[in-house]
Amino acid sequence: QVQLVESGGGLVQAGGSLRLSCAASGRTFSSYAMGWFRQAPGKEREFVAAISWTRGTYYADSVKGRFTISRDNAKNTVYLQMNSLKPEDTAVYYCAAQNSGRPTTHRHVYEYDYWGQGTQVTVSS
Repeated sequence: QVQLVESGGGLVQAGGSLRLSCAASGRTFSSYAMGWFRQAPGKEREFVAAISWTRGTYYADSVKGRFTISRDNAKNTVYLQMNSLKPEDTAVYYCAAQNSGRPTTHRHVYEYDYWGQGTQVTVSS
């Protein structure tokens, strides 16, 4: 079982930056693929970014070049650095963990086994 706790959300003006953190419990963090998803009001949860246990990275087209995902296995933490934020980035951001050892695209909600409670990001225009 893995528990995930997100932090770092808040209110920022368009063009600004935020860094989200996701702290994971457990001693096998390095073997999990980690992802960030977001959900805006009235919309489905959507993929933002993911990092595999080999540190391969994956991004949604809408955030490519603006967001960077990284992980620190010594701290059991995954980060999402968000730059050049836009009002359309406003959403609740969720961290997710995926057990390794099976085929995955990293991009779908159903591929993840554990979820955090989410952190609100609001970008004002």
